[in-house]
Amino acid sequence: MSASLEENKQKFIEAWADMATHWGISKTMAQVHALLYSSEIPLDTDTIMEKLDISRGNANMTLRNLLSWGLIKKIDKPDSRKDLFEAEKDVWKITANIIFERSQREIKPIREAIVEILSNMGRPEAFTDEEMKFYENINKLVEFLNLVHDFANKILPLLHKKNFDKIDAFIKLLK
Repeated sequence: MSASLEENKQKFIEAWADMATHWGISKTMAQVHALLYSSEIPLDTDTIMEKLDISRGNANMTLRNLLSWGLIKKIDKPDSRKDLFEAEKDVWKITANIIFERSQREIKPIREAIVEILSNMGRPEAFTDEEMKFYENINKLVEFLNLVHDFANKILPLLHKKNFDKIDAFIKLLK
């Protein structure tokens, strides 16, 4: 006998949360996203709290985060006083939003901090050997972060346009 739809949805929510925690995303954020993604109808905060057994504060904070990441949207329903939420269902938009947000929230700040460190060190020609080694190692990190930043900037338009041919060509090039 096969599992019921509700059992499969629950397994999906758990698997999505497990994956997300390995990427540094909160379990609750992933669970709420997975719940909304697997739902055919928009859900209100009370339903989300009940299905995931989370507090109102946790639900509200998580929903705000998901809204700011562009992974869900608030739905206006004239006959309802409750806020309703639904997940973005387009996996290309989801992927693009996650890449953009991770780049802005994680890559950009560390890149800026390291560039500032390098600029505060002064002129390389005045460095001791130890300072030069540190400078060179940190500069290599900046070069790598620049590549990651450039990669994100190049791939995002392809994801937004769902340009499968160019993405496929890029993947083949990597192979």
